[in-house]
Amino acid sequence: MNQSITPAEGFQNEVLRPILKSQNVLLIGMFRHQLSKRKTNFDNFAPEDQFNFIEQTIRKDLNFRSLLLGTIIGRLTPEQYEVYCPQEEELNRRTINMLIQRLQSQLVKQK
Repeated sequence: MNQSITPAEGFQNEVLRPILKSQNVLLIGMFRHQLSKRKTNFDNFAPEDQFNFIEQTIRKDLNFRSLLLGTIIGRLTPEQYEVYCPQEEELNRRTINMLIQRLQSQLVKQK
């Protein structure tokens, strides 16, 4: 293992990324459901507005963000959860960033 990789980065790459990948369809469905609950016509937004809307929704809607994090954290094994807990704040930040990038790359219509 590379000496310059932090424990949080290693956990992100070895545990969180595979969970995000395996939960991809569900996470997209959850975001689309959130759009319908808010009666947001996301598909009519300009690409830049879609890009920003995804980030703002996940960063500012604390209940929705908690639901997304719970969906991901709920896939951890008990052993992984013990590694996660002491780094919770950093790992949550990393998870949200990866989730935003994942949704943006798949949901924002290209010009």
